[in-house]
Amino acid sequence: MKQWIPNIITLLNLLCGCIAAVFALNDDLITAGILVAAGIFFDFFDGLAARMLKVSSELGGQLDSMADLVTSGLVPGIAMYQMLNDSLGVNLFEDSLSFQTATGDYAIAHPFLPLIGFLITAASALRLARFNLDTRQTDSFIGVPTPANAILIISLAIIVQSTHVDWIYGLLSNPYILTGIILLSCYLLNAELPLFALKFKNFGFKGNEMRWIFLLICLVLIATLQLYAVPCIIVLYIAMSLLNNTILDKKSKA
Repeated sequence: MKQWIPNIITLLNLLCGCIAAVFALNDDLITAGILVAAGIFFDFFDGLAARMLKVSSELGGQLDSMADLVTSGLVPGIAMYQMLNDSLGVNLFEDSLSFQTATGDYAIAHPFLPLIGFLITAASALRLARFNLDTRQTDSFIGVPTPANAILIISLAIIVQSTHVDWIYGLLSNPYILTGIILLSCYLLNAELPLFALKFKNFGFKGNEMRWIFLLICLVLIATLQLYAVPCIIVLYIAMSLLNNTILDKKSKA
């Protein structure tokens, strides 16, 4: 029976992702974000449970990837689709192709353009498939993990729906900026970029310096910036990984 415990936790991740997709399709990205966060929580603990119970299996690994594709791949794609929809003022199911710009003028936009948000879903699927075949990613990651990318995209979607800061709203409502974020996201998911993993073999500071420093900075950012801290944390994670790579390269050459 204990061998099913990690799989049940994984299925809870999948269920959170499915329900989050429903809310995201209804443009309730805040609820969708909460459900994605819950799914990522289950995603972290299914592997931990499997290791603790010593019941890791090929089935669990495949099931984990399928759940991640929904929670951390499909839902961010829907969120970006909704952001582009809102920024362009178009609707895939309406006949009119015209939309009103911020200046009050009308322009023509293709109603299918927001669908490019699902490039994130496709890139996430590619990353998950590569991860399953890549033996290098046991203690670290190559490319941004799908949960981290999902957190970034969902946080931006929630910020644009809830912010009262004009310049932030304007930035995240710009279709050109959003297209750039999509392309950057797709690249980072599959880039040959080594990133440290938050997997503690022990809780001592030695050997975990980068992890503890990262977590402490995250706490400070969350306390001071609240929701705005989330995209900053993802950028910090990538920057500290690049710094960690530089330090490791110097040590290997010494």
